[in-house]
Amino acid sequence: MRSRLFLKIYLTLLASLAAVAIASAAFVWLGQDEDDSSWQSQRARFVATLIPPDMDRRSVEETLERFSKGLGADIAVYDPQGKLIANAGRPLPPDAVDGSWPQGRGRFHTMVTALPDGRTVAVRMAPPFRPSNRNPLAYLALIAGVIGLAAYPVVRHLTRRLERLRAGVDAWGIGDFVARVPDDGSDEVAAVAKSFNKAADHVERLIKSHRALLANASHELRSPLARLRMAIDLYEQAPDDNRKEEIVRNLAELDTLVEEILLASRLDHIERLDALEPIDLLALVSEEGARNGVDVTGVAAIVRGDVRLLGRLVRNLMQNALRHGRPPVTATVSRAGGTVELRVRDNGPGIPENERTRVFEPFYRPSGRGEASGGWGLGLALVRQIAERHGGAVRYQAPSDGGACFVVSLPAHQ
Repeated sequence: MRSRLFLKIYLTLLASLAAVAIASAAFVWLGQDEDDSSWQSQRARFVATLIPPDMDRRSVEETLERFSKGLGADIAVYDPQGKLIANAGRPLPPDAVDGSWPQGRGRFHTMVTALPDGRTVAVRMAPPFRPSNRNPLAYLALIAGVIGLAAYPVVRHLTRRLERLRAGVDAWGIGDFVARVPDDGSDEVAAVAKSFNKAADHVERLIKSHRALLANASHELRSPLARLRMAIDLYEQAPDDNRKEEIVRNLAELDTLVEEILLASRLDHIERLDALEPIDLLALVSEEGARNGVDVTGVAAIVRGDVRLLGRLVRNLMQNALRHGRPPVTATVSRAGGTVELRVRDNGPGIPENERTRVFEPFYRPSGRGEASGGWGLGLALVRQIAERHGGAVRYQAPSDGGACFVVSLPAHQ
């Protein structure tokens, strides 16, 4: 069963063609009587000029004889009372001019013309001596039918693509998130299909990201929860300040991890940041450096962004360098043209070349690191998300004299 959309489009096309055909036929048909009347009037004047009323009988017969031979027709002229005046060819029946003689019989056609002076001329001949009486509606119906047949594959092709688009959306809607629709072509249907595929890709990435985030977060939460439970049990048996500090430290780790998970999830759902303001990046980095014991140098550079998110970016880079690298840790702010760069460097062992892009993945654990030593968590993943939401990027750079260096590039505020 074809879709209702196809039937609507195709029936609308056929109805439009039928309306145009009927309107055109009515216009031609209404004007046909006027054409016939004009033709008959001109024909009567033409015949009256050839055989005027004052022409004698012999001249009339000679004229009729010439026309009869030239046209291959039987011709007769009657006076106003219906009496035969002259004729040429075979005789016509007596009732040829009283309206009872049929206008067409076999392959012959009889035409009767009333002259202005009251006389009547009857002509019987094979082809009709008048414009062909064709039915314009038949021609218009033929044209409409041809157009309808030609339009069928075009309309069917269009609606078939819409049906495939609907089928893909239905499949995606019931949970098949890898379903896509054909987006070939350059028309509006192809544009809708491309927009759907783009949105489906985005949603699929979000779902995969959330699944990975949930799996990794549940894994990372087990360690501090287990340590917290053990510390509480020990503290209940023998209260001690060290055990109390351990409980507080584990609670802080859990709080930080939950906060990062929520922030990563929120950044996944937004395209643009709100409440952006001009920020002196050097001042922001200096403030975070003072909190974390990191030396900061550079030039003043203004960027436009969210001060809380940029503060988290700087803090994560510094804490990552302090945790996984070796002192001294330094931070430098520089500006080149329309770009502001922040470099955070440590003097640790660096990152192997095959792992330099994967360190930005959530909860990535480098090879050779055990459960106790931990991985990168969400720190660097948040750095990448925050940089991208501000129109920038982050990359790892290996210094020639050793260590590790992370470079964040942000557009300068004009």
